[in-house]
Amino acid sequence: MIISASTDYRAAAQRRLPPFLFHYVDGGAYAEHTLKRNVSDLADIALRQRVLRDMGELSLETELFGETLAMPVALAPVGLTGMFARRGERQAARAAASRGIPFTLSTVSVCPIEEVAPAIPRPMWFQLYVLRDRGFMRNALERAQAAGVTTLVFTVDMPVPGARYRDAHSGMSGPNAALRRIGQAITHPHWAWDVGLRGRPHDLGNISTYRGNPTGLADYIGWLGSNFDPSISWKDLEWIREFWKGQMVIKGILDPDDARDAVRFGADGIVVSNHGGRQLDGVLSTARALPAIADAVQGDLKILADSGIRTGLDVVHMLALGADTVLLGRAFVYALAAQGEAGVANLLDLVAAEMRVAMTLTGARTIADIGRHSLAG
Repeated sequence: MIISASTDYRAAAQRRLPPFLFHYVDGGAYAEHTLKRNVSDLADIALRQRVLRDMGELSLETELFGETLAMPVALAPVGLTGMFARRGERQAARAAASRGIPFTLSTVSVCPIEEVAPAIPRPMWFQLYVLRDRGFMRNALERAQAAGVTTLVFTVDMPVPGARYRDAHSGMSGPNAALRRIGQAITHPHWAWDVGLRGRPHDLGNISTYRGNPTGLADYIGWLGSNFDPSISWKDLEWIREFWKGQMVIKGILDPDDARDAVRFGADGIVVSNHGGRQLDGVLSTARALPAIADAVQGDLKILADSGIRTGLDVVHMLALGADTVLLGRAFVYALAAQGEAGVANLLDLVAAEMRVAMTLTGARTIADIGRHSLAG
């Protein structure tokens, strides 16, 4: 049964990708209850349908951090995006720019900042973790500013990696992982030729640039484990707030008290997020967490949201719950894996079309017209 374009792209991605990559992007933590609830809780939201509202003129445009976005959507940071398509970060960034929305480059991208930023006509965003290696963090910030990055997305919900059991079963990690990945690549010849051979180098480009030597997939899990810092607190972000000249967004907020702390810290925005269900299983879905957070801090900073968003209808749901903008993660990676840049551009076109239908049938001519009053009941 076809539910959405994202569902179709997910199926195509599963056919095309070696299992270790598909399950890396598709999976979550522990038993994946939160991963599932991110989607099901959004689907359970009912909108208030309105008719005869003169919807002849409708606009998806919105303002965010001084930029005009063609719609209230940005592409989220996803690690190893360059493994899902040849130089995948660059392709996804071009698709986002062509549709007038931001692209966020991950700390653990395959393509480094210096490769992606010049490939697009608008400033990109950059995502950074709090890491033990403060030298890397400063280096990454300096390089991001030099490349014209306008918005720093600071991920704070990963002081330790989540327990992602699919990765151990699929060959991303665990015993004989490298041999298993080679075997899987052989049985997926299209990916092996287009990405495995033509998409090299397969390393963590931002980290390799800093270290001066390749940091490949074999080092990925170990590097993450040794560099994430469970001792972090708000004081560890203070030097970054002073150093960074652009907008600063705190990603990984699920509690209203943490949202208030972000306001006191001086953040320009937050991302209400449970890391796509990839960190602590059993926490609230983003859709469930968002309204209380919006009640606590709306108007004090910009509220973004991710996790579980697959369609334009999902975007409208999140806006009605209190988000100003949403981030697409898995949805764009499925499309990228299936059809590269063209797939991402097509997905964004479909999201825009789905938003227009939802807005027309709820009587919202502009993004500002979407709010709690758009919800039924």
